[in-house]
Amino acid sequence: MLLGGKRRQARRPALQGTRSAPGEPRLRGDDLIFRLKAWPQLPESGRTAEIYRMLSVMSSQPVNRKWLVERCDMAPQQLDKLLARLVREGALEVIDPTRFAGREPARA
Repeated sequence: MLLGGKRRQARRPALQGTRSAPGEPRLRGDDLIFRLKAWPQLPESGRTAEIYRMLSVMSSQPVNRKWLVERCDMAPQQLDKLLARLVREGALEVIDPTRFAGREPARA
């Protein structure tokens, strides 16, 4: 497994999804999916092995918030702040799978 090789239980309950202003993506909710679009300019305090591992995974595959909370050694509030910063900088794409609810799956 990536990010430490073992599955950890979240230290705190996951935050519930919240509604954001129109046009702004929600940043909380375990179902949200994140994909790194560009490597961000991190401050010195953000240049940790844990954050680089997380960014590396997100650069190669989309991951949801629940996956990040379970595998990152970071408090959910800290993770949310980092994700919000990455979205503001344009480095992170947020995909809300509820937008696709009720649609028929694509067929080959």
